[in-house]
Amino acid sequence: MSTEDETPALRPHGEAKPGYSLDIRLWKVTKVIRKARPYQLRWVVGGKVNSATFATSALAENRSSELRQAMRRGEAFDIASGQPESEVRAAAEAAKVSEEEPPLRWFEFCREYIAGRWRTSAAKTREGIADGLAAVSLAMVKRGDDVPADEELRLAFRWGIIPANAGEDPPADLKAAYDWLTTTDRPVGDVADAAVFEDVLYRLGYKLDGTPAAGDTYRRRRRALNTALEHAVVAGDLSENPLQRVRRKHVGSNDVVDRRVLVNALQARQLLAAVSYVGSWDRCRGRRLVAFYAVLYYAGLRPAEAVGLKRSDCHLPDTGWGTLTLRETRPVSGKQWTDSGERHDRRGLKAREAKSDRPVPIPPVLVTILRVHLDTFGTAKEGRVFGNERGGVVGSSTYWRVWEEAREYALPPERVESPLAGRPYDLRHACITRWLNAGVPIAEVARRVGNSPEVIHRRYHGCIDGHEEAANAKIALALEEEGDMP
Repeated sequence: MSTEDETPALRPHGEAKPGYSLDIRLWKVTKVIRKARPYQLRWVVGGKVNSATFATSALAENRSSELRQAMRRGEAFDIASGQPESEVRAAAEAAKVSEEEPPLRWFEFCREYIAGRWRTSAAKTREGIADGLAAVSLAMVKRGDDVPADEELRLAFRWGIIPANAGEDPPADLKAAYDWLTTTDRPVGDVADAAVFEDVLYRLGYKLDGTPAAGDTYRRRRRALNTALEHAVVAGDLSENPLQRVRRKHVGSNDVVDRRVLVNALQARQLLAAVSYVGSWDRCRGRRLVAFYAVLYYAGLRPAEAVGLKRSDCHLPDTGWGTLTLRETRPVSGKQWTDSGERHDRRGLKAREAKSDRPVPIPPVLVTILRVHLDTFGTAKEGRVFGNERGGVVGSSTYWRVWEEAREYALPPERVESPLAGRPYDLRHACITRWLNAGVPIAEVARRVGNSPEVIHRRYHGCIDGHEEAANAKIALALEEEGDMP
């Protein structure tokens, strides 16, 4: 059966100018065997067959309708391109305009894009976008003699795209890199060039030293670039997002918890005791943070949640279990990324509505630790449970340094060099693992720690005691039934 349109469009007879034809035949949309753009539209202009493919049948039918309407208007079609005369004329006018107006360049595009997202984005999101686009920018500048080092170009980019720095002179140590970045950057459209785009993909997945980037880093960079290119398409700076044509790079997940970082109950108590010995006794540098690490280990808080914890969020009865009601986090970002100019941003709970909270029951041992802490040190500014010596926000560098010193006190030398409790965050991992091994349902663990059950299952499945033995027993039983085991 012929696929030619059985209802031909009406075309008045006449003569077409050279290179154009009124002899046009349009076929119905057909589906071909291919994974991408499987819908095909074919038409003939002056004996020359033209075709176009589309991702959906709706897009193909829309294009067919556009061509049919041009035929009904009596338009001649360009034989070389197969396009209606009106489209050829519009394309020529657009090309003329683009010749008169210089194309939008990469750095200016990034600066405008980030400025548009700045007001509605958290500080960590701003920094993440800047980091991803800074990596890509190394592929979007032309190379030559005296090109600054890649690290300098990245730093210059991160400085230059901050809205508050627009119109300001760059720092002296970044001036050469900033000048190179803003004078040799490519037009945005060059991202679709095959050679340039290959380098873009490389920058997404590799660090400056040529080693592969972590899976989370790659995914964050790719996400930042993808949203920026989608914006460029909407704004008319790109005809399509070239990243959509590339199959996502498979990166092994590195977010599965390493069992070697998990401490047992005795090791945890030794570490908490060692924290109190860090620093001089009168300045209390370590003693101020014993309860801080304790809420990570006994309640599964994230460090940013512990930093933002307030006395009014704590129910600490004289006996029995208490409750911490989490409402705010204080993630660390550079001063340049926050609206307040402080290093700590002020955000709601991760992956929750801005004003939602998360109650976490806490055992009597943690209730006692917190009561002793508050009796000894009181509250910091804004009623926060934890503060530095001046009552300010506990900085990440502070609780990292104290933890590193405490590990040297609490662990034998061979364990200090091991991954065991290498980060304060590993106390949260130990808490979650302990709850799972105690038989607490995954859904309840997820609710208490602010994750989805899927994340808990994926990250901690290999840490649950008895799973390997149970799997071995099932395999042994199968082998025994098949006669392969005595």
